[in-house]
Amino acid sequence: MTVVNQAPAPSPRPTAVIFDVGNVLYGWDPEAFLARQIPEDERRLAFIEETGLWDWHDSLDGGRPFDEAAAELSEKFPDYAAHIAAWGARFGETITDPVRGVHALVAALDARGVPLFAITNFSADFWKPFHAREAAFFRVFRDIVVSGEEKLLKPDPALYYRALDRFGLQPHEALFFDDRWINVRGAEAVGMPAHLFTGAQELHQRLQAEGLL
Repeated sequence: MTVVNQAPAPSPRPTAVIFDVGNVLYGWDPEAFLARQIPEDERRLAFIEETGLWDWHDSLDGGRPFDEAAAELSEKFPDYAAHIAAWGARFGETITDPVRGVHALVAALDARGVPLFAITNFSADFWKPFHAREAAFFRVFRDIVVSGEEKLLKPDPALYYRALDRFGLQPHEALFFDDRWINVRGAEAVGMPAHLFTGAQELHQRLQAEGLL
């Protein structure tokens, strides 16, 4: 009896695309915003370091209400109260223009009927006005999972699984783009094909390679 070696079946290609938002769909430049508020480098660095600003902001992305978090931080650092309040009142100014070339690719994917989704680490309080401001763009997305609403942060596997369940996707069906390696690795750990975003050109190349464009 002759044994015929069969070639392994090709891996299934993704049929949907999941995007991060900050620095993938829209620029995010909090440093420039802070420089406008506190022009002196030493004072600005002191504000960031003394308040633990980035960790504090992560707590907002993780679901903590801004008013509660700001009140606590302002009580601890009353000299910075105005800057802390500005972080909430003017957070939209930290979000810059659409990332060059990416919105055109989103429109091309939508025109081809490719299901589009997003998973973003974003404060629930800050997401609402930003999403409303950019509603015309986000209308092509079938669903968006926001960390602050779910009280989970990328790269927690639970957030990816929750998103996939909401999107009605198996992990292998979703191609995920993020600008941070830690989040790319987190997606890969749950079985999603994922790609580190560095610009529209390589995004286009990967989408073509997967047969999505």
